Amino acid sequence: MISTVNGYLHEGELLASGYEVLGHLARGQALDVYDAWSLDRDCRCVAKLVRPDRQGPRVRRRLVREGELLLELSHPHIVRAYELRRRPRTVLILETLGGQTAEHMIHSASRRLAIADVAHLGVQVCSAIGYLHGHGFLHLDLKPSNVIVQDGQARVIDLSLARRAGPVPRGMGSPPYLAPEQARGARTDAATDVWGIGAVLYEAATGMRPFPEARQRTYPQAARRAPSVAASRRAPADFTRVIDACLAPVQSDRPTVGQLADELDAVVGD
Repeated sequence: MISTVNGYLHEGELLASGYEVLGHLARGQALDVYDAWSLDRDCRCVAKLVRPDRQGPRVRRRLVREGELLLELSHPHIVRAYELRRRPRTVLILETLGGQTAEHMIHSASRRLAIADVAHLGVQVCSAIGYLHGHGFLHLDLKPSNVIVQDGQARVIDLSLARRAGPVPRGMGSPPYLAPEQARGARTDAATDVWGIGAVLYEAATGMRPFPEARQRTYPQAARRAPSVAASRRAPADFTRVIDACLAPVQSDRPTVGQLADELDAVVGD
């Protein structure tokens, strides 16, 4: 049985009609994530629901917003939502993905990823984010732990912070991966996600975060530029140039998602 400490659900308990708990996967600041069994689909799935100690309209609205958005999307490099339940508790049901997070892949490998593999990963993430932007939303939380990779195929997950372009609360997101404008609480746009893609690819190429010292309320990316990829990894000049450009402090100095995809695709071809 799963421990009921801190309000975790028991193994075998129904978390929603037709969905049985198999295990507790993770606890975030506001949400619990469960491994679940869909009785209707006869398969495993992932269930996200509000933590018992974080009940409140704001948290529920955010989960509902993520669910409604994912249910509108259909893209091979974005996690698929099966269902959003609002009562008796708010539950978002997602497909179970195999593979591993890009974070695990980067930091558990015996050697660094080949640059062509990093570029291929970037092309797929650009495809997902370009599609998301086409639907009027930004992801705003791109980081290696939010990309799942299986057999060379990447899937972007966790759209809990996704919103339309505009100002955001200061520091909203994960500190080491915040674009400077996110760190400041300024206006975000498509270039903000380009910065996030660049941060993911920088870490995939070098094994290091561009701003490893970033912490809550301490955002060095708001004051200085990241070291060049070339300082930590020998890589083709075009790859180094475009990743460094993604991390430009000024939004207008970054490539568009389409330009980034084209540059990375050329690296894969080479």
